[in-house]
Amino acid sequence: MSQTHDHAPPTHRGRLAIAFGITASILVAQVIGAFWTGSLALIVDAGHVLTDAGGLLLALIAAQVMLRPATSTHTWGFRRVEVLAASAQAAILLAVGLYALIEGTKRLFEPPEVPGDGLLLFGIIGLAGNLAAVAVLASSRSANLNLRAAFLEVVNDALGSVAVIIGAIVIATTGWTRADAVAAMLIALLIIPRTLILLRDTTRMLLEATPPGLDLAEVRRHILSVEHVRGVHDLHASQIASGLPVLTAHVVVDAECFEDGHAPQILDALQSCVAEHFDISVEHSTYQLEPVGHADHEPGYHP
Repeated sequence: MSQTHDHAPPTHRGRLAIAFGITASILVAQVIGAFWTGSLALIVDAGHVLTDAGGLLLALIAAQVMLRPATSTHTWGFRRVEVLAASAQAAILLAVGLYALIEGTKRLFEPPEVPGDGLLLFGIIGLAGNLAAVAVLASSRSANLNLRAAFLEVVNDALGSVAVIIGAIVIATTGWTRADAVAAMLIALLIIPRTLILLRDTTRMLLEATPPGLDLAEVRRHILSVEHVRGVHDLHASQIASGLPVLTAHVVVDAECFEDGHAPQILDALQSCVAEHFDISVEHSTYQLEPVGHADHEPGYHP
């Protein structure tokens, strides 16, 4: 019979649902404001909010899917859905940021008329809603990549609303309509760096790179320090999802360990050592114990 573990994490669905409701309300207000004022900053911010509302909905769906239990065909459950959702949100945010830079550059040369008072009103509405969503998600933002992406989206929305408000004040007080394009480009510059960081983190996880902060050379040194261990090869570490690192290794031990029944004690020592020093739980570190010389029979042997 197949054996699986339940790896369902806390997903904070209630917080995501509240943040989605707030963001969807802001979206409706900003779409109305964008059509009324013709402001690029407000159009870009509305587009940003649209992607964020979609991203939050995606995060909410992912949070629900992540609760599905592990099966014989999905032995880790659906934890990695959080990584896919965060990647999708980051890719959409990057597209919005690039559009804002391109369109903003065009409008610097041909600035349209923008009513500063209307722009200010909708900027304030957006900021108030965004700050409420930030408050809802703030305490859980580090729980996983899905929530990190959601929090990043609402923070970027809030910063975008600040840029809209500043642009509106400049237009109302000086008549310099290019401030709208500058505000849109500022929003883009706030979006893109954070988005690239999130994309880097999700891509590393999808490529099963070694978890950040885990030094495999140090792991190897600790494994070799265990009594009766003579070598270690095919040492791999990756991360299934936030807070779920896994490690596997082929460990060469003295041949007599298999003869005198000492192998189980070595396995216990290896799991305890790694769990204590590297925060990889006992159930998520796997070791293949081998006698000296066994690696010679393994094609594709890797150090």
